[in-house]
Order: sequence, then C-alpha cells, then structure tokens
Amino acid sequence: MKSRLTQLALLAASVAALSAASASAGQAGSGAATPQFRVIPANAPGHAATDKAVRLRMPAAQLSQWNGSFLDRHAVRRNFVMVGPSPLTNNATTTIPFLVVPVVMTYTQFSNTVFDPTVDQYSDGETVLENFETSPLLTSDIDFQSGGVDMGNTQYIDAFQRGNFYTKRIRKGNTSYHVVLSAPTVLPTLSISVGAGQGVVEKNPFGTQNVGTYSIGSMDSQINTYIRGHSQVTADNFVFFITHNIFLTSGGCCIGGYHSATAVQPGGQTYGYTTLVTDPGSFSQDVSAASHEIGEWMDDPFTDNRVGCNDNSILEDGDPLEGRANYGGIKYADHGFTYNLQDLVYLGYFGAPRGGSVKKLLSFNQLEQGICPGQ
Repeated sequence: MKSRLTQLALLAASVAALSAASASAGQAGSGAATPQFRVIPANAPGHAATDKAVRLRMPAAQLSQWNGSFLDRHAVRRNFVMVGPSPLTNNATTTIPFLVVPVVMTYTQFSNTVFDPTVDQYSDGETVLENFETSPLLTSDIDFQSGGVDMGNTQYIDAFQRGNFYTKRIRKGNTSYHVVLSAPTVLPTLSISVGAGQGVVEKNPFGTQNVGTYSIGSMDSQINTYIRGHSQVTADNFVFFITHNIFLTSGGCCIGGYHSATAVQPGGQTYGYTTLVTDPGSFSQDVSAASHEIGEWMDDPFTDNRVGCNDNSILEDGDPLEGRANYGGIKYADHGFTYNLQDLVYLGYFGAPRGGSVKKLLSFNQLEQGICPGQ
C-alpha cells in the first residue's frame, strides 16, 4: 500500500495526464497486480467546473458535516471534518440523501464485452445492483457488535461510527445518534465505450472470471462530466458510481475504488466510485470495496483530514486493512447472501486517545491491533 501523501501529490499532478494517456494507463500494466484504493483531491483537473455547475443548482446546499479534533501521540492537534452532526451534541438519526449511478462498460476491441451491474448477476440470481441495494451498507437487518458490544440494528458504516465514538459519547447519553444513507435513488446509467488502448478484458488476477480495466483518470473525467449533466446531483447528497468486475488502473492494476470532492469543505460535492466483483474470494468481492469507500467518505469526506502516520497522510480508515487476509473483509449473512464487509480502523489507530472508541479497540472487527507507524 502506497503512502497517501505520495498518492495525493501524484494524483493532483497527473489526473489530466492519466485521462489523456489512457492508451497506456488503461492497460493492466507490467508487474504484479496489487489490491489498491485511492483518493483524488478536490483540486484535481475538471473539479472546479463540476463544482460551479453543482453550486448553480442549489447555491446554499452542503453536506451534513461536523468539525472535530484530537491530540495525537506527539501532542499535535489534528483537525477533521466528518459526515453528519457531531456525536458529542446530537442524539438523533440523520439521513444523508444517497444517489447511485450504475456504470456500464463496453469493450469494443474485445468482442464488445459488456459489464453491466443492472443486468449481470451473482450466483443467487440477484443483479449486481440489487445485491448492493439489499446489502448491510443500505439495510438495517443486522444487529452489529464491536468487541462484543451492541451497536444496534443499523447500517454497517453507521455501526462503525457509533463504535468510533462509543465510550466518549454514545454510552454517556447520545444512544440514539445515527448517521445513515437514505434508500438509494438510482440515477440514469453512465455508459462508457472503451476503445483500443483504453483498457483490456482479461482474467481476474484475484479470481477466475473476466474483468475489464480502465484508467482512474479517465473514470474521474467521465464521472465529473456526468455530475455536470445531471441536475439531481446537489452538494447535500452523496453520489456513488458502481461498476461490475472493473478494476481501475494507474500505471498498473488493480484499484477497487476511490472517493473525492469537487471542492473543499463545506460546500464541495462529495462522490465515490467502486467496483462490485462477483468472483468469490476476490479483491473487491461483492461490497467489500464499497464498504471501504463509504467508510472513508464518512470520516474523510473531502479527502483532507491530515494525520501524522507514515502509512497514511490523511484519515482514511479502510487503507490499513486492505492487505490482510480476505482483504480485510468480514463475512455477514443477510438476505440469503454472504456479504464481505471490510473492517475499518477507529481514530485510535491514527494516534487519537484510545478511550473514545468502544472498549478502546483500534478497529470495528478487531483485526487491527496496533497504531499507525509514526505514532
């Protein structure tokens, strides 16, 4: 896993070049495939135009957010912005409007192979989109626990955030605090035709099915163009783009997802992308990558919450676990399907006082046992 500081500097300088050079970046690349996640900073090329278009629709709109801070182990004050109202003062459920955009990828140079989340199915007969909509990321069927402590019947990312602030506030009175995603509004499909040199269809490096590749710069350009053209997208909502069996590339494979914003807080449009892979046991299988990206959006929506870690320059709570067995995924059965939800680290991992999280844990499912290097 690369340092986020390196990734941010690289992506800020090169997203435009990646888009223009998709003939090389869209390929799987030489070298071994590695599981990766990325962020694209708010000042990336094309974002300013998207931000202007979104602000014209609803000038005063902004994502529900709160500001907090902690002193790390070097006595440095680390400020952050997170989604929702503050768990320190709020004791109610906040629902974030959630938009989903299925992305259909057609590979013209590979027998017109199509990857379509609205049509392609899992083994249980559900389409990739349906499987996502009924997952624990968007339903409240599972009574989640962290360290054996009940987090309630809720969505997975909300359960994680309750555990993150459990001892400091949830246990002390704000027991009704929740930040959840609304029932998804599915917007019209984004259709991308992948031409010669822009990507390949090949066997999944982590499985047996075919996957497509596409450059991260090209995908971000397509996403920003889509946002500018669809008035339903406003800054108070979170818009999420999903593909089936597609890995993004940046000089090599394989990126399972990323998140970004069109401007800095408080008014930027936040959005994310993920792939939903139907290969059991594969990197990014079912909603593993989606849980990673939505979890990171919750705790770092504008991709600029700086921390003092050597493996992570910003507060990305999924990255420390992506290299573990099963890519950090924990199995949860729901709606007749076994989902893989990636474990996520609590603030203590980044050097915050550990007493704030439930039972002083460092991650929701207890996979993480140490604080970040540099703290």
